[in-house]
Amino acid sequence: MATISTFTFNDGTKIPSVGMGCWMGAAVGLGDRVYEMCLKALKNGYRHFDTASKYGNEKQVGAAIRASGIPRSEIYITTKLENNYRDVCESFERSLRELDCEYIDLYLIHWPQHRATSTDYTTKADGHADFINAWKEMEKLLRSGKVKTIGVSNFSVKTLNELLPHCTIIPAPNQVEMHPCLPQTELKKFCDEKGILLTAYSPLGRSTVFFDEPIIKAIAERLTVSPAQVVLSWAVQRGTIVVPKSEDEGRMTANITLVQLSSHDMKAIDGIHLQPGMHKSLLKYHAPDGTVFGWTYERLGWNMTTGGLIPTH
Repeated sequence: MATISTFTFNDGTKIPSVGMGCWMGAAVGLGDRVYEMCLKALKNGYRHFDTASKYGNEKQVGAAIRASGIPRSEIYITTKLENNYRDVCESFERSLRELDCEYIDLYLIHWPQHRATSTDYTTKADGHADFINAWKEMEKLLRSGKVKTIGVSNFSVKTLNELLPHCTIIPAPNQVEMHPCLPQTELKKFCDEKGILLTAYSPLGRSTVFFDEPIIKAIAERLTVSPAQVVLSWAVQRGTIVVPKSEDEGRMTANITLVQLSSHDMKAIDGIHLQPGMHKSLLKYHAPDGTVFGWTYERLGWNMTTGGLIPTH
């Protein structure tokens, strides 16, 4: 069984560097599949699970953890706040009940956008007030002892700069889309300076992009590992947490068996996004009008146009 390294947050708590992402795609929940995936992951050495209220499967994640018989103290659970910020405490308590796991290790603001209804996201220019108020409620939760660490997700340099002056407690992580096509170089530098660790969701993007990429294929062949292992090793080696998802037991095991990459390999992977057409998001939540859940790229602080991302070194 692979030994998974840990990172230390700015509050002194530790988190496994590799976790199991529990977002199952377009279909919400898929409870039986989530339960079986988590059981397999636990059997194969995973101790870090990343879910969210929005995923609709907190109950199954918690059930698998309890069924495993592994002590709660050995498991790390991340979940995320709903986008409706009207009652942060109520949303947290609902997640805690669904997970039924004594406490939550890490609780994140899932998106900076507040959603008043199922379709109405805040679009007003001062919409940052919603996530500032939500963060203040998050800080109160931390003092309750029911959650160990708090952080954010999908925040940019812009939205972090709006939030941080109002923080009594600095977010421990910021979870964002991050992979060789979107290395988030500027954001990583900013977060490093602030003592905020980045977590990569969708760290493998779409396999057809990375598994066929010549640089990654060559490294994988030389080291006799999978392209996924190369990408995840690159991510962890640069100091970021990863939460890949796989229901296949063989790939699960490979994803937590990381390898040491040379400085030459690291630099080569760092440069993939600078190739023509390679600097891009690989996710589907972008609307044709250049918005994500009601906010423009400009409001989100994302260096992007409707035609794609703008490369940065």
